[in-house]
Amino acid sequence: MANQEEATARLERFLQWLQVNGAELRGCNIKYCDSDKGGGVYSSNDASSSDGVLLVVPLNLAITPMRVLQDPLLGSECRAMFTEGEVDDRFLMNLFLTVERLRKNSSWKPYLDMLPTTFGNPLWFTDDELLELRGTTLFRATELQKKSLLSMYNGKVKDLVKKLLILDGDSESEVSFEDFLWANSVFWTRALNIPLPHSFVFPQINEVQDNISMEKSSEASTDHGCSKAMINGKDVQKSEVKGNDIEVNGVELMSEQKDTVWVEGLVPGIDFCNHDLKASATWEVDGTGSVTGVPFSMYLLSAVHNSFPIEKEICISYGNKGNEELLYLYGFVIDNNPDDYLMVHYPVEAIESIPFSDSKSQLLEAQKAEMRCLLHKSLLDHGYFPAGSPKDKGKDTCKAVQTCNYSWSGQRKTPSYVNKLVFPDDFLTTLRTIAMREDELFKVSSLLEELVGTEGERQPSEAEVRAAVWEACGDSGALQLLVDLLHVKMTNLEEYSGTEDCDTELLEQEAHITGCPKEYIRGDTVNGSRDWCRCKKMSRNKWSSIVYRRGQKQLTRSFLREAEHALQLSLSEDSANQS
Repeated sequence: MANQEEATARLERFLQWLQVNGAELRGCNIKYCDSDKGGGVYSSNDASSSDGVLLVVPLNLAITPMRVLQDPLLGSECRAMFTEGEVDDRFLMNLFLTVERLRKNSSWKPYLDMLPTTFGNPLWFTDDELLELRGTTLFRATELQKKSLLSMYNGKVKDLVKKLLILDGDSESEVSFEDFLWANSVFWTRALNIPLPHSFVFPQINEVQDNISMEKSSEASTDHGCSKAMINGKDVQKSEVKGNDIEVNGVELMSEQKDTVWVEGLVPGIDFCNHDLKASATWEVDGTGSVTGVPFSMYLLSAVHNSFPIEKEICISYGNKGNEELLYLYGFVIDNNPDDYLMVHYPVEAIESIPFSDSKSQLLEAQKAEMRCLLHKSLLDHGYFPAGSPKDKGKDTCKAVQTCNYSWSGQRKTPSYVNKLVFPDDFLTTLRTIAMREDELFKVSSLLEELVGTEGERQPSEAEVRAAVWEACGDSGALQLLVDLLHVKMTNLEEYSGTEDCDTELLEQEAHITGCPKEYIRGDTVNGSRDWCRCKKMSRNKWSSIVYRRGQKQLTRSFLREAEHALQLSLSEDSANQS
């Protein structure tokens, strides 16, 4: 009861804090969902407003890298490091969150107190829970990420946070790695890629004197977006920014697209929206106030035509993400996720040990070779063994495009299976080159020499090199290598946890345990009887791991079947052409 009262008090303080800072809950309320989700946004009596605006938050309330650089406590230290390129914008955000969590009189306390204290991503797994991921891509990725974060904490964060707290008059608080890990998880689970109006970011651009780079600095993207494809209330794609980059004193500040500057940040209130594949809302930025009446604001907009039932959760989409990405970044998975995918890669370090590695490396570079590919689940709809009838036949957005099946000599015919091949040609081109035999390598050289001349008057284009490689090699070698890679992946997945049937059995048992009386779940003896239901209910993290790895096994098996079938067809056609 005390915990519930304390949670209610925290929520009230947060809602008051939002109101004081100019946020307006016009058609929704923020409240606790459950132990898994934490907080959420729910419709209120006013959710049927004609303009569909549910929540408005001034952008001045957003936590962005610019705010950190202007902060009275952190600004001076951060500007110096940022100018020298020692840290990136995400480091600034994580440092800010770490410090504000520890500050005794932080003005952000009502907001930070509402955030989760632990998370469901693998960085927070116990040792036993992490073992459930052995054999998957996430297992090694988690180990590397945790090692990297620990190194960053010990190398930069720990002493810097202590110094800043002392400057703030606090010599007693102790910072821990968990504080920094918490800040990192808050950023990745809640940050949005915000299209800020140029005039908001640079109200007096001509008077800016600081030589500060604010460009996006990391490879990954916090894909929670606005209402464009993959930028739609967390339904975001990695935005392809075009246009001019802003420079001040010769240093690039950040990417600019017309009147928009893309910045990663946290927007209190909006960031309490949870994910659903069928989003009921999106978020937008109102630069002029023409929609909300609040210039420079972000607002939550209803995406449903009918009015919301009262107390219905309002969800946005985090994007078309597979379970690997959802678990790694957000700490949850979706069973039977329609957007699941399988990552297959050829290890770069292995190229050095293959025959004719130097020549092949040059060919790979000339073709801008992709050493890995993401095999989306929907690709299987176009293959030889579709799970069901293809959906949206007119929208072959995930269909592999064959670009290199061209023969200038006429000796190699376009394969009969080309329209059923589900594997991206960019990756097959890489595998063709790696699997190339000595006679095929010689033939590629001869074909390219015919194009550019013996003196090498010009360099062959990427398309010409790809065409030469395909004509010399065909698909058999690449498909055999792909089959081998998928076999290795399946072996790794099954080594520690068995087949997908084993995972299914564990999940079915969990479903039964969940439905058992609580005394069974605790493992107590009831009426002198104990059966399998006495097992403790598995943790949410373990359940997520099993769902994720089972999906990986299912996709590996399906794509392996496609690869083996395509290989047999390719070998048959090669044999027919030779006879």
